[in-house]
Amino acid sequence: MAATAQAKNKTSKTEHSKETYLFWFESMLLMRKFEEKAGQLYGMQKIRGFCHLYIGQEACAAGAVSALKKGDKYITAYRDHAHPLALGTSPNKVMAELFAKETGVSKGKGGSMHIFDKEHNFFGGHGIVGGQIPLGAGIGFAEKFNKTGNLCICYMGDGAVRQGAFHEALNLAMLWKIPVIFVIENNGYAMGTSVKRTSNVTELYTLADSYDMPSEPVDAMNVEAVHEAVVRAAERARAGDGPTLLEFRTYRYKGHSMSDPQKYRTKEEVEEYKHRDPIEQVRKTILDKKIALETDLEAIESKVLAQVEESVKFAEESKFPDPSEAMKDIYMQEDYPFIVD
Repeated sequence: MAATAQAKNKTSKTEHSKETYLFWFESMLLMRKFEEKAGQLYGMQKIRGFCHLYIGQEACAAGAVSALKKGDKYITAYRDHAHPLALGTSPNKVMAELFAKETGVSKGKGGSMHIFDKEHNFFGGHGIVGGQIPLGAGIGFAEKFNKTGNLCICYMGDGAVRQGAFHEALNLAMLWKIPVIFVIENNGYAMGTSVKRTSNVTELYTLADSYDMPSEPVDAMNVEAVHEAVVRAAERARAGDGPTLLEFRTYRYKGHSMSDPQKYRTKEEVEEYKHRDPIEQVRKTILDKKIALETDLEAIESKVLAQVEESVKFAEESKFPDPSEAMKDIYMQEDYPFIVD
């Protein structure tokens, strides 16, 4: 089962600025072109290990970044290249991380699945399914405790909602009114298994009902819908009303990972979603509303392609970490006494 059902939120009549539309277009295009290049480089064996691409899901990140403020925190699972790009992390540093180079954003130690950028409030990149959910609630709790006025947005895949940690986190987050937005990026498949094969509940946003938590489904192929749903959730969180569960109904055009043969879905299903592509929707809106000209969008595309090519050059020319780095950055205490050389 793919996430074919349209989200039930009403069609937006909210007006967005020229700057917002151009941010969405450029941000999502950078994610798309970066991921396409990463896929090529993986095939060339320049990127090793696991690699999970975000192609098709770009609106989930871009719409949230435009809706939130600078001090807010982000955490996600291992499909994590695009979120830091949307937040402003240098493509050079993200690509170098995929190459396992010392100039990578995680010093070459995290690779594809464990990107982390404290400067841009991106807290990973977590390989354990559902492991980031209680961490996201904990980050939100810290923001509440410190009275910062900030929140945490915590992303997960549709498969993660079968983990006990999901339910534990939702329960305490609602009990303590933690400023956290839980986001299920429902692309229809947990690896290669459809939602309907693993859950009696297929309307995943309704899982919040058990905890009296506000929730809603969102057409996450539409960046405007994502932005507005996150704005509503953020307003509740900042008002002290606690968390929200959003089900972002999205789709990945590529497999779960680069090793996925994708035999569990049809080519026709993939093509159906490409007709609702989030980047093309924004492109059409920009042109229809005369927000910018086609030549302006072509200039943005040229800029993005140049950024991606520069990131590859940067990564290839960077060095691998020195072996002495292996035991560093493990503990906060630099002179931790129980590390054996």
